Amino acid sequence: MTMTRPPDLVQPATDTIGMLRDLVDALDRRVPHVERVGETQIALEAAALRQAALTRIEELTRTRAAGD
Repeated sequence: MTMTRPPDLVQPATDTIGMLRDLVDALDRRVPHVERVGETQIALEAAALRQAALTRIEELTRTRAAGD
């Protein structure tokens, strides 16, 4: 049996790309607070999340372009 997501949870690629761009924008606006404990780890994780979002945007854009 194949598991599929319910139709109301499936989003068009354009919606996902928009949300990922919003995430990247928010991460770009984030100001590091070096006085806080754990800030280095937070900054590293934010950078990794930003890169993952950009990679996913590229994948979705490429997939969409191939489908046109």
